[in-house]
Amino acid sequence: MKKLRIYLSLIVLALIVYYCSTVPITGRKQLSLIPASEINALSFQQYGEFIKQNKLSEDKEATAMVRRVGTNIQKAVETYFAQNNLSDQLKGYEWEFNLVESDEVNAWCMPGGKVVVYTGILPLTKDETGLAVVMGHEIAHAIAQHGAERMSQGLLQQLGGMALSVALQNEPETTQNLFLAAYGVGTTVGIMLPFSRSHESEADRLGLIFMAMAGYNPEAAVDFWTRMSKASGPKAPEWLSTHPSDETRIADIKKHLPEALSYYKK
Repeated sequence: MKKLRIYLSLIVLALIVYYCSTVPITGRKQLSLIPASEINALSFQQYGEFIKQNKLSEDKEATAMVRRVGTNIQKAVETYFAQNNLSDQLKGYEWEFNLVESDEVNAWCMPGGKVVVYTGILPLTKDETGLAVVMGHEIAHAIAQHGAERMSQGLLQQLGGMALSVALQNEPETTQNLFLAAYGVGTTVGIMLPFSRSHESEADRLGLIFMAMAGYNPEAAVDFWTRMSKASGPKAPEWLSTHPSDETRIADIKKHLPEALSYYKK
């Protein structure tokens, strides 16, 4: 039995070493068991289901703002990747930005550029620049493949490293739940899993750079997170419940501001 455990551990270690990718800008190595084409296909399917089941906002002005900010950040991401010969990593992206009618303080970005903002967060973003803080952060999670990394970990832990296509055939419900949880959409079915602190810090750093490249002052991130801290009271909003403390986040953002400001052109 001991030899079997050692053997299995070596197999898992070999998988982790072999299936490894690198996060843009930060250079961090991450587990990546799922091909982008497969995760994007599942993303588009789940996104379509979400849009069917949830009401889009009828506020034309707010919806236009979400799409304007999203498009600006999209262009910034594409520019950064082109400048660094990484455009292949965006292959298969079909960007889309929607505003959903909900009191929930939330926003997320699925693989392939499917972004949803909830109306409940708009009073806290206050304006276009505040919204860019949120959307830059969520798009950064997708660009850094944090969800795919979490889903890879879930496939390894729960389904023995089974390929996504096989998992969808053999364990469709478990696999879909892993996906929803990995991308923060699981709040609708009660299965939200936390991004790690390193993921959050990484998304903050990347998000600051992307919003700066899009023409939004990254210094607004400090004001936004200060407002979120004051609004949270004794119990943080669900969107914040798995994130670093406000003090830690704001301190980290201030540390990354000089880097982000170097990308900012008024």
